[in-house]
Amino acid sequence: MFGKKKTNTTSLGKSLERFDSLIGRQTEIHGSLRLMQSVRIDGKVIGNIEAPKDQPITVVVGAEGEIQGDVFASRVIVAGKVSGNIDAFERAELHASALVQGDVKYGSIAVEHGARLQGLLLQVDATQVRPQPDHAKNAIRKAQATTGAPE
Repeated sequence: MFGKKKTNTTSLGKSLERFDSLIGRQTEIHGSLRLMQSVRIDGKVIGNIEAPKDQPITVVVGAEGEIQGDVFASRVIVAGKVSGNIDAFERAELHASALVQGDVKYGSIAVEHGARLQGLLLQVDATQVRPQPDHAKNAIRKAQATTGAPE
């Protein structure tokens, strides 16, 4: 009880995850990203980022990174800025330098003191089926309309 110093074992420490894809500080991407592996973003992405729900893919937004769009992935770690909604099927982490302007859906969450959120935190059951992004729903509706299939 007394005299024992607790070690600081926080889940927000450095990740051991390997990133084969890196978007550097001087890079700006316009358009949607469909991921098949984890990615670290230190630059700017204008568009949605989507990963399959059944794969353990992580999206990390570094302190210099910025996303203007929605993010759908198993794990989402934010130290930079996200202007859009986050749907972290498994886990969301907001570091002290994070600014999120949008709603965050998560299975589990960790938030450091100082992180800023302008939106809602919505815990969802991890087994819940992920809703399709609006553009996917619109494409399905258009295809059904041209083939005459019912909605």
